[in-house]
Amino acid sequence: MESLAAFVEQYVEARRERLIALSEEIWRYAEVGFQEFQSAKALERFLEEEGFTVQKGVAGIPTAFVATYGSGKPAIGFLGEYDALFDLSQQAGSTDRALFENGTAGHGCGHNELGVGSLAAAVAVKDYMQEHGLAGTVAYYGCPAEEDGSGKMFMAKAGIFDGLDGALTWHPSSKNAVDGCSSLACIGVLYRFHGRATHAAGQPHLGRSALDACELMNVGVNYLREHMIQEARIHYAYRDAGGAAPNVVQDHAALYYFIRAPKVAQAVELRERVDNCARGAALMTGTTLEMTTTDGLCDFVPNQTLSQLLQQGLEQVGAPHFTQEQTALASQFQKGYPAAELQAKQASYEEDYGPEIARRLEGKPLMDLVLPLRFDPKASPGSTDVGDVSYVCPTAQLNMATYAIGTPGHSWQLTAQSGCGIGHEGMLAAAKVMAHAAINAMEHPEILEQAKAEYEKATGGKYLCPVPDDTKPMLDGVQ
Repeated sequence: MESLAAFVEQYVEARRERLIALSEEIWRYAEVGFQEFQSAKALERFLEEEGFTVQKGVAGIPTAFVATYGSGKPAIGFLGEYDALFDLSQQAGSTDRALFENGTAGHGCGHNELGVGSLAAAVAVKDYMQEHGLAGTVAYYGCPAEEDGSGKMFMAKAGIFDGLDGALTWHPSSKNAVDGCSSLACIGVLYRFHGRATHAAGQPHLGRSALDACELMNVGVNYLREHMIQEARIHYAYRDAGGAAPNVVQDHAALYYFIRAPKVAQAVELRERVDNCARGAALMTGTTLEMTTTDGLCDFVPNQTLSQLLQQGLEQVGAPHFTQEQTALASQFQKGYPAAELQAKQASYEEDYGPEIARRLEGKPLMDLVLPLRFDPKASPGSTDVGDVSYVCPTAQLNMATYAIGTPGHSWQLTAQSGCGIGHEGMLAAAKVMAHAAINAMEHPEILEQAKAEYEKATGGKYLCPVPDDTKPMLDGVQ
């Protein structure tokens, strides 16, 4: 009997051209969060052609969907994303800044590859189930607005992931490694202050400044920083500065805050303290306050049992097989990056994986080796709504090389590589690794039982949603 690695290799490669074409199609659409209408339709169409049953518009989100094949237990889910980022339009494969004609957005985080890679894994598992009579359910979750909107949180809140025995996903990266690091929980809150306009010189005593309220809130939060846990992060932006005229007391102004902490319960607690700063600012200025929770997400809890399965698959499949042309192109991208950044990246490999691995990677534009599995007790400084799924069921995540070492995240350089062969090779390799892990899990229910026990110990077996019950997705953009 052929090996599992050989099976997934054969069935993913059989669809290579179709999968690449689908990824390039979504790359061209470059639709931002909750606006991924064409991208979602393209993914849904492909899955329907492969025999999946597709439920569209789940959780009240038009661009969210679930595609399933089979029935009963075990049930394994793959998470797909397909939203782009504003202001990152770029021509595919171009090492010079050159906008693509699809508009201002671009796939500067590689979610065109992410969505299709997870889809390819789901389809390969379906093929295996058909050929080997394997019982159970394989599901693909179309998850919108990861970048800004927390689509998975709204899906988790609606119970969309309930009943899964395990969830797998991946993310484009410069390295080939299983993600054994947590992330920060994050809550987004819009604080709108309403005051009273008047002439700033002639009748200032009649005015109540909403802008003053924003300023005072920021001062309060800045003093709060000394008295919160070291790992927490709070940052903000003005969404409304009240107008351009200095001789008018501003009667409206707004701040948008992100409140982050290593655990979702900590973020919820810290959010209340930030709210109190806003309430105090309104009281001091005689203004009124309107608080709107825009979105929120949990910290990611990597399931070690499923992570070890992914690592086995990664070691079986190996690193992406980049061509000489792709390696040369990645080298051209690297030449545009600051030398200090490349040196820092090299130093991070030595710190995380030791001097021998760092030596093997020195001077390479693309990672061509598999990194060992490691679990870091410290949370990474970023946030992802994959964390919400990890509070619903055992969840593991893979990183696969799809761009040159040293490429900045959320950059036009990453957009360029997401639309060409470098990204495609990593995407297909990720699909094979995830399919390998999922089939192993489905064929060995005792592994899923172990993963469940670990999940329950780590999370309490209960999803703690970071936002109030009445929070709705921002389907039409920022509130």
